[in-house]
Amino acid sequence: MNNDNSATLVAVTGASGFIGLHCVLALLKEGYRVRGTLRDLAREASLRAALEKHVEIGDRLEFCTAELTSDDGWVEALQDCTYVLHVASPIPREVPKHEDDLIIPARDGALRVLRAAGEAGVSRVVLTSSIAAITNGHDHGDSYIYSEKDWTNLDVPLPPYPKSKTIAERAAWEYMENLGDGNALELVVINSGMVYGPILEADYGTSGEVVRKLMRRDMPGVPKLGFASVDVRDVASAHIKAMEVPAAAGQRFCCISEGAWLSDIAQILNKNFAARGYKVPTRILPNFLVRLVALFDQPVRLILYELGRMPKVDNSRIKQVLDWQPRGIEEMVVAMADSMIEHKVV
Repeated sequence: MNNDNSATLVAVTGASGFIGLHCVLALLKEGYRVRGTLRDLAREASLRAALEKHVEIGDRLEFCTAELTSDDGWVEALQDCTYVLHVASPIPREVPKHEDDLIIPARDGALRVLRAAGEAGVSRVVLTSSIAAITNGHDHGDSYIYSEKDWTNLDVPLPPYPKSKTIAERAAWEYMENLGDGNALELVVINSGMVYGPILEADYGTSGEVVRKLMRRDMPGVPKLGFASVDVRDVASAHIKAMEVPAAAGQRFCCISEGAWLSDIAQILNKNFAARGYKVPTRILPNFLVRLVALFDQPVRLILYELGRMPKVDNSRIKQVLDWQPRGIEEMVVAMADSMIEHKVV
């Protein structure tokens, strides 16, 4: 623990989420004081219990309520905070009835946090975005390597999730640009890939759905899907480095370790857990069968737009500027599966 940080208060929005809770844990381990925002304070006791298994909390953690869809409480939530990690954003477990159910809370929530941060005198906001705001809507071919210079193309039809992440991040950068040079607030954006790694409680979030389905044999095989992937612990450390490193101001960072097909994930799980009774299906399913399954399975329907592709992403900027070194794919997948068994999710 770094006691030099004990006077610094950091707000984490969406503190109950998969990434948010890991950010809270990492900040506490680094000696910071943390204020987490929740939609419902009824979660506080279980969150504290989950964190106390890994770090001594003492009086360094507090929670308050604030929602992405309302102005109420945001300035108070960020008062006296030096930094804000804006992790909260709607992530669906099923296809929303209307795309605005995702887009409006994501965009308006980001703007609410930035406005409140400015009013509260916050120095820097680190916004959690996604690779989905970078790699979609293009026809660059398999050899193209995406980087921070790329933006998802909003001029073509897109599913709600990548559209919401792109619109929200663009709105945040536009807001900062309109503030002008005299503004003291800084913005940094973390564009994370598919997030694996250990869950801290039984509420595993959308990110764990892939591993959970494979461990439970919910599908007869594996869709031809691939993602730029990253460990949640490394996403949390990237947020803290983005908060601390002066040179990070005004930049976005592709936060990924390496690309992995779901067939790779399945092979890792089968190799490490078959002897424990989790025989994971490893054969690749034809695309038409995956589309058929999606008619009855909402989470599968969410990722149909990615079928058959795995974008390549350059992570050199985050390594150089933030001195960030991520874990490999096997470590993050095994950690997620182990924790899901521990928390009886599978």
